[in-house]
Amino acid sequence: MRLRGGDRTRPVAPAGERAGQLALVYRGPASTPGCPEALADALTRSRWNLDVRLVGPREHLRLEADVLSRAVLYAQPGGGSLRSAWRKLGRHAPAIRNFVASGGGYLGCCLGGYLAGERPGFGLLPGDADRWMSSAGASVDHAGDAIVPVDWGGTRRQLFVQDAPWFDLDPGRGTADVLATYGNGLPAAVVAPFGSGAVGVVGPHPEATVDWYLDAGLPVPGDLRADLTQDLVDRVMNRVHQRHRAGG
Repeated sequence: MRLRGGDRTRPVAPAGERAGQLALVYRGPASTPGCPEALADALTRSRWNLDVRLVGPREHLRLEADVLSRAVLYAQPGGGSLRSAWRKLGRHAPAIRNFVASGGGYLGCCLGGYLAGERPGFGLLPGDADRWMSSAGASVDHAGDAIVPVDWGGTRRQLFVQDAPWFDLDPGRGTADVLATYGNGLPAAVVAPFGSGAVGVVGPHPEATVDWYLDAGLPVPGDLRADLTQDLVDRVMNRVHQRHRAGG
């Protein structure tokens, strides 16, 4: 995955303006510049009054169990290949699994969706994640930048993709809500419980901004808005808060 919209570093509010619950967005060797920033921007704009911080090996906050324990949400943005990312993040899997199982929220976009699966991955889904471009009937057969139509809650939308996952759910392993499907009917966005927490994953990039499309030489969708990312965030946060109120 190439650089997305430049290496912007303005997603978190100045310290004096921060308030609310801590939300962590990974930025490091397993992410692509521009992806963490776009996701952090989306979380900052959400209605949850989140204190959004970047976490990673070169950030002020490191991806460690004690840091996760202070957060309500951990977000894994887009990045490079799954195998490469797993070599860098695999050792953090127990801490991330425990964080979500203990009541935290996980938000994964593209690579973050792959990592929510299990071959390899954090094992947070009732099923696994697989390459959508390799599935029967996929409208894209390459790993480059593209736009694909999805059905999100009954509305057709055009979204940015690059080698996106789909989510192979097993009803025998647990429940999950499919928020969006690709044109071939496979799940493109899913929310599911994990222990006392909640997991929200999406294959395409609803957080992509105008510059992503322009930099890739793609037409900008006429309906490009932040509402789909906010829908996913809302569903994860609502589940987290509901389970907290119910005592897990």
